[in-house]
Amino acid sequence: MIDKINKYLNDIDNFQSNDPEEIEAFRIKYLGKKGLLNDILREFKNVPNEEKPQIGKKINELKTKAQEKVNALKSSVKSSAGKKIQDVTRPSYPLEHGSLHPITLARKDIIEIFTRLGFTISEGPEIEDDWHNFSALNFPDEHPARDMQDTFFIQRDPDVLLRTHTSSAQVRVMEKTEPPIRTISPGRVFRNEAISARAHCIFHQVEGLYIDENVSFADLKQTLLYFAKEMFGKKTEIRFRPSFFPFTEPSAEMDVSCTLCGGEGCKICKYTGFLEILGCGMVDPNVLESSGIDSTKYTGFAFGMGIERIAQLKFNVNDLRLYFENDMRFLEQFKSKL
Repeated sequence: MIDKINKYLNDIDNFQSNDPEEIEAFRIKYLGKKGLLNDILREFKNVPNEEKPQIGKKINELKTKAQEKVNALKSSVKSSAGKKIQDVTRPSYPLEHGSLHPITLARKDIIEIFTRLGFTISEGPEIEDDWHNFSALNFPDEHPARDMQDTFFIQRDPDVLLRTHTSSAQVRVMEKTEPPIRTISPGRVFRNEAISARAHCIFHQVEGLYIDENVSFADLKQTLLYFAKEMFGKKTEIRFRPSFFPFTEPSAEMDVSCTLCGGEGCKICKYTGFLEILGCGMVDPNVLESSGIDSTKYTGFAFGMGIERIAQLKFNVNDLRLYFENDMRFLEQFKSKL
């Protein structure tokens, strides 16, 4: 009988399975009502009294080992059930390549062009205060841009708002840096505008600032002409139109020949052949003085452009809303731009 029990113990040690049905069959085989353990117990009645202590100890060992084996196998199956099984037979090719967003691509190109001209990159917070967003930039208290119709204020606090332009980052640079200053400020801005094919309430800007001695409007024009030709091609034409901005004087808006229609006229350029891409001008002396820069010694120019509009011209996108819809059919077209 000892030999039979030892054989059962050896079989229990060697048994392995991940199949719940096989584990249950193993349990029934040894521990069930008609299992081998009960057969051993029935035979135990006929064992001589002097052998019962030794055989009884072996029977208890058999029962304990069988139960521990069942518990261990069931625990192993339960823990592996939650693990993700990798299908090693799944083909690894072709691999799908992603792409950068067109806004990211245009932003990268803009930064590279101005970096070649010696401009550094400066950034600032998207949640701004009134001073850096408006007052330091020569916005009067009654300016309509301060109204709720144009600006998103935080918790009805007139001093905390979502920045309406990245010029606020340039104010921070002027406050901390002695001229000469040559910097661009890319970032996301917010304005309370109606969403359409040509406008959005969330968009991205790159604003530039150059302050030094004897800076003129001719320097501004030559800088922006170089940018336009580098961004859109050597045949690109530009034109300036007089405008007004509180922080520049004189001020202008710059148009480039429409790349969507080749200058022939379309609904995007309102059939003029040109499309506005930025505002610019000479930095107002009041802005320099408010940041602690001597306006009698230094002059400068500033400009600001919407990255969505640049990407629209560069990639022939006819609706600004496409940038925010996450339509894979639209985004997959830019895989070749990497």
